[in-house]
Amino acid sequence: MSDKYDVIVIGSGPAGYVAAIRCAQLGLKTACIEKWKDAKGKGVNGGTCLNVGCIPSKALLDSSHKYHDAKDHFDIHGITTKELNIDIPTMIARKNDVVKKLTGGVASLFMANKVTSLYGTGKLLAGRKVEFVDFDGKTEILDADNIILAAGSVPVNIPVAPVDNDIIVDSTGALEFTEVPKRLGVIGAGVIGLELGSVWNRVGSKVVCLEAMDKFLAIMDQQIAKETQKILTKQGLDIRLNCRVTGSEIKTNGKHKEVEVTYTDKDGNSQTETFDKLIVCVGRRPYTANLLADDSGVKLDERGSIYVNDLCATSAPGVFAIGDLVRGPMLAHKGSEEGVMVAERIAGQKSVMNYDIIPNVIYTHPEVASVGKTEEQLKAEGIEYNVGTFPFLAIGRALAANEKDGMVKILAHAKTDRILGAHIVGPSAADLVQQVAIAMEFGSSAEDLGMMVFGHPTLSEAVHEAALAVHGHAIHMPNRKKRK
Repeated sequence: MSDKYDVIVIGSGPAGYVAAIRCAQLGLKTACIEKWKDAKGKGVNGGTCLNVGCIPSKALLDSSHKYHDAKDHFDIHGITTKELNIDIPTMIARKNDVVKKLTGGVASLFMANKVTSLYGTGKLLAGRKVEFVDFDGKTEILDADNIILAAGSVPVNIPVAPVDNDIIVDSTGALEFTEVPKRLGVIGAGVIGLELGSVWNRVGSKVVCLEAMDKFLAIMDQQIAKETQKILTKQGLDIRLNCRVTGSEIKTNGKHKEVEVTYTDKDGNSQTETFDKLIVCVGRRPYTANLLADDSGVKLDERGSIYVNDLCATSAPGVFAIGDLVRGPMLAHKGSEEGVMVAERIAGQKSVMNYDIIPNVIYTHPEVASVGKTEEQLKAEGIEYNVGTFPFLAIGRALAANEKDGMVKILAHAKTDRILGAHIVGPSAADLVQQVAIAMEFGSSAEDLGMMVFGHPTLSEAVHEAALAVHGHAIHMPNRKKRK
């Protein structure tokens, strides 16, 4: 049997489902294949992000922050609480409910836009054909004028800490703890490790993050990274840099299982730590297993990603790849916009995507967010720049909300004053950095931001003041030397 479509999308995560919907909006007959199953074995859309990634982790981050805030910070507002407790199963149930609503929302959007939803696995064959195998094992060959590969990514496993989904877990398992581990180890102090570590630290775990790199958040602007490390350490996260895990062993202590982790510290000495649970967060890799037939014509690069050009076209005619499968940061919003671009180009439009302005966010509290170049990158590229920083401590709205940790940093070209990057650690950093991203998209200068009227009192004023600080004109800069 052969069914013909204008477009077949393999994968319904943020890249795939957005691509499928946009294709359908443009009048293309579209099908989307998804292999994900819910707890009842029923097909469900949303991919990693909605099911076990972005959304459930943010639900737990918000729940744990509210508990931590009530426990440790309400008293400053004159609010006292007695016998405060947190019910972990209820917290997990709420997370699951949020996931169910949003994945169900994708299904509704597919129906509304007449996207054919197919549950099972999809494999690209030669000649733009797809082998579709449903959950019952029935195989069909589907045919399309265009194929969009959006299968996403999976956690990287390491031999020294094999995941058993009980004591040693990956990022998925860390979302399902039914009780608070007394001691929690996290291998990796990157985005996922810090977010999950923060969740369980807030509700009572003693969290130790073992990071192999000698720099904290090496991909971030290092001034912001150092400020972030200071804040998170003050919150109780034990972040150990230049520590390489060399082994792990699950042991039984009475009725209780625990894991003994060995690692070499920054001085090269062998160390041992024992944890109730261990989370492995050392990165993710493109999911290409059984996705491509040998004669599909699609090539992989040296990192295992699908090779694409600037417009996400693969080496096979009429086949595109987007999201975590391809080069660039593994970010849901990056994948979504690639999906829109590809859908519109298939429909004959001339859409392109600006890869220079993609915000990146770590959803700790406070949040960490960036867009554009870091100061280290500008130095390495020999670009002359000016820098403006401003602390939230001097922002009235932040002080009133007891959210005074962190700062805003803006980098601008020394000659043209065009904004080259913005880096923030502080309250609502994810939303604040988007203001600068919009300005950058329109080629704004630091002076442009400084001349705009920002509402008062708002957290946004920190962006305004940082822009003014690029030229030494910040109005509320504390401890500033007098200017002539």
